[in-house]
Amino acid sequence: MSVSPAHPAHRSVGVMLPLDLPVAEVLPYVRRAEELGFDQVWVVEDLGWRGGVAQAATVLASTTNLTVGIGILPAGARNVAFAAMELATLAQLHPGRVIAGIGHGMPAWMRQVGSWPASPLTLIKEYARALRLLVAGEPGPENGRYVRTEGVVLTEIPDIVPPVILGVRGPKSQAVAGEVADGLLLAEPAAPEYITASLGNLGPAANAPEIVVYDAAAVDDDEEAALNRVRAALEPVGEPQWAAHIDPLPFAEELRAHRAASPDARHFARTMPAEWVRALSISGTPDQARAAIEARHAAGATSVVLAPAGPDRMAALDALARALPHRH
Repeated sequence: MSVSPAHPAHRSVGVMLPLDLPVAEVLPYVRRAEELGFDQVWVVEDLGWRGGVAQAATVLASTTNLTVGIGILPAGARNVAFAAMELATLAQLHPGRVIAGIGHGMPAWMRQVGSWPASPLTLIKEYARALRLLVAGEPGPENGRYVRTEGVVLTEIPDIVPPVILGVRGPKSQAVAGEVADGLLLAEPAAPEYITASLGNLGPAANAPEIVVYDAAAVDDDEEAALNRVRAALEPVGEPQWAAHIDPLPFAEELRAHRAASPDARHFARTMPAEWVRALSISGTPDQARAAIEARHAAGATSVVLAPAGPDRMAALDALARALPHRH
């Protein structure tokens, strides 16, 4: 059997399936996303919410052309051989429509369930290498510190091997992605400067990587209304774990000073200058949002994924579609 890697069309635009979307709205939402012309739907797997593989399988079976990304599956949560079986099955049944995102997982959640390793970097490096080999029908590599798949071979493998990308933000983890993965998934906010910095961390081994970026998004003919809807999603941005996202920005120091002077995260986001909100999200009028998408593509993103802001996600989906490049 000839096995070739899948590479989604570059300069794709996707939409996130909100993790808290009521279950009755999930299938109408993804079908509407396909009707509106989005290229991708991305599902998330946060502890206590819905499972990533189950969501991906359902979305794939309920749509026709959408690429479905899983962002992300924590490496410590699943034995890699069985994760490979799940991904290979999805890719067999839905050729060329799957992207697999793997990450460390949130440390607090992973510790809570007893799955945080002593060396997260070692685990994800061993995990990604083994996963890519297994899904492609190759024998698992020699046993490592955490991953033991030596000699394991999957019988059922896809004709089109899904890309395996790493959802990581630190420079050391991103360097690992350049060595053993097909690219990166960058969590929100993913301003162009952060995309450029992350690409620089991949190193010389990376070859035409997939760079998927998330961003909070709101579109409205009234620019201020759109910016106000997206502000709540920016409340965590001033916290230390977002340093990698903030450091490359020209207003990084001013942002940190603003956070330090704010009594809480809500005040920080609500009083943030409009210029910062636009830089840290895809928001504003359709033309402004479209320009923000294009700026991320120009910085190296192959897929820009919009996370709808505001209480009415179905209405937000229709509004976001007005910023799709082909709608221009």
